[in-house]
Amino acid sequence: MKKVLASIGVGNANVDTVLSSTTVTPGETIDAEVHVDGGSAEQEVGAIEFELETQYATEEGYEEADIDRFTLTEDLTIEPDQSETRSVEIDVPYGTPVTLGNVDVWVETELDIDWAVDPEDRDYVDVKPTPRLQAVFDAMDELGFSFRTAECEADPYDRYGSGQRFVQEFEFTPQAGPFRGDLDEVELVARETPDELTLFVEIDRRGGLLSEMAETDESKTSLTVRDADVTTIRDDLERVLERHA
Repeated sequence: MKKVLASIGVGNANVDTVLSSTTVTPGETIDAEVHVDGGSAEQEVGAIEFELETQYATEEGYEEADIDRFTLTEDLTIEPDQSETRSVEIDVPYGTPVTLGNVDVWVETELDIDWAVDPEDRDYVDVKPTPRLQAVFDAMDELGFSFRTAECEADPYDRYGSGQRFVQEFEFTPQAGPFRGDLDEVELVARETPDELTLFVEIDRRGGLLSEMAETDESKTSLTVRDADVTTIRDDLERVLERHA
């Protein structure tokens, strides 16, 4: 009877992942310990699986998306009341969204158990900008732009070459400086690798009703950031924005 109950989730094994830090930066690795506690009956665990996840906006609402996933171990038998701890390193890819605005990121740990409600554990993490991306934010601030919001949005055609179903978009509005009065907003999408950051820039000029309806008030361009030098990035952004203002 205990095995039957365990198969439907009563007296089932459970899992708890303890992260060494809940504050991370893309490109880093998190150390973690996975604690698995047996239930009231022996259970065969097909695998201990990890998913680094977020959610993104679509026309129908929000959908969850895997940023990365991997398997820690396979074919594990958990005896009744047995406790087992495994150490693991979780890589945080460069494509991981920054937790600004409406963006959440979490690590989900799941035990793959046949004929059962799979036990799982969800741990939220605070993802900080990389030095290059933070330098971009600082440069926008020096140009008089104020950060408005960030959102992960569907990108079904992979317009930015991220290899994911979504991208993170950062929106800024000019509150001071040379572009106040000329631009409505600037939207940025960042695609980063260990060597460089490609910044895709969408510029919305302040125009009349006809130009907005014809979408002639919008321009798109890109630039490459290799060093976290705020002055260089500010000057590059200023030249790009001046060409399209």
